[in-house]
Amino acid sequence: QVQLVESGGGLVQAGGSLRLSCVASGRIASIITMGWYRQAPGKERELVARHTDGDITNYGHSVKDRFAISRDTAKNTVYLQMNSLRPEDTAVYLCYAVVASNYGGAYNNYWGQGTQVTVSS
Repeated sequence: QVQLVESGGGLVQAGGSLRLSCVASGRIASIITMGWYRQAPGKERELVARHTDGDITNYGHSVKDRFAISRDTAKNTVYLQMNSLRPEDTAVYLCYAVVASNYGGAYNNYWGQGTQVTVSS
């Protein structure tokens, strides 16, 4: 019903930067939140950053001063600018969105397939 497609992952050296994008498509009446989680092998999935209507942003503690989330609501798109990358940032980065497919209907969580970010040092 709703699809999230990420792009922009890849290989980067420590200290470098990457910019991730995620586009939501399908049956969308409104999106209240878009954001990013990440999951490394053997670790729990953790919040990276999220943006909610009203220009509210939240960041995970380890990325707060290095990453920046932005959102283009008209294009159903969210971005993640990642700077000063560290090897411990290596993970699959997953886009998520909280979406209502009908006006007045319930909001549901949707997830992208993920994009790999690998930071070498």
